[in-house]
Amino acid sequence: MAKYIFKRLLRSLLTLFIIVTIVFSLLRLMPIEGYFQNFEKMSAVQVELGLKELGLDKPLPAQLLDFYSDLLHGDLGVSNKYRRNVPVTKIIAEKVPVSMAIGLTSLGIALAVGLPMGILMARSTRTKHKIGDKLGTAFIVLIQAVPAAVYYLVIQFYGTKYLDLPMQISSGRPVTYILPILSLALGNIAYYAMWLRRYMVDESNKDYVKLARAKGVPASAISRKHVFRNAFVPLVQFIPTSVILTLMGSLYVESLYSIPGMGGLLVNVIQRQDNTVVQGLVLFYAAISILGLLVGDILMAIVDPRITFGKKEGGR
Repeated sequence: MAKYIFKRLLRSLLTLFIIVTIVFSLLRLMPIEGYFQNFEKMSAVQVELGLKELGLDKPLPAQLLDFYSDLLHGDLGVSNKYRRNVPVTKIIAEKVPVSMAIGLTSLGIALAVGLPMGILMARSTRTKHKIGDKLGTAFIVLIQAVPAAVYYLVIQFYGTKYLDLPMQISSGRPVTYILPILSLALGNIAYYAMWLRRYMVDESNKDYVKLARAKGVPASAISRKHVFRNAFVPLVQFIPTSVILTLMGSLYVESLYSIPGMGGLLVNVIQRQDNTVVQGLVLFYAAISILGLLVGDILMAIVDPRITFGKKEGGR
């Protein structure tokens, strides 16, 4: 398994390198206004000196080499507009705890609600009227069919109007985090419930489960020790995807509730054309997304030792 993890790590680093290189190159093709606070008031000579100071007068390969050299030393440059001359690493470090707290809390809630929902739906398929499965399916279809931006707005409107919950968060009031966390959790709740229900139904129809029922093994024991355990193995690979979905959702949710986190920051610096901060944030988001996929691969290898890196052995 160590060899499998090592190869996955190398692949993840290569993917991150490609993403960062592409983003870096694309940002260098954008107008240079994003590197100056008062570009419209600067003369041609001042612009030229400013580009030279930032190293932007060099050929693109030389700029890329300098960027990776600074990156290895933990230097992502400084902000040019959002907070002038403040290191990008400092800006990001101030925002990360807020976004991570909201994101991890929403994922925890999604697991705590989505997995039991999937189990109940799978068990309900064996009942006469299948009420639990029908209700769960209706919820999943609703969440999957309606664009996230729409139900984010619906939650905000009805939550503030009828539940009297605040529209903007406050660090000293935990109740203000209810609506944004709920907004981020709903998509993952439906995601986990849908896939766990599917895999448990598939497992329930296999011969070893039928044999256990014929031997008189209690249904609860079959469901807990065999069906759920085997169904959870393929579900592990979807956990990193939910991490990425949460990151993407946070971009809108944080702006919607004025949350001082990473998502709101990215929207802000894009509007201000602060290219250096945009570059640092894209690097951070890419690293988190790739790390999530890597963790999913490692979890798959841990819960199912049969998985290897090679395609012939069934590796992903």
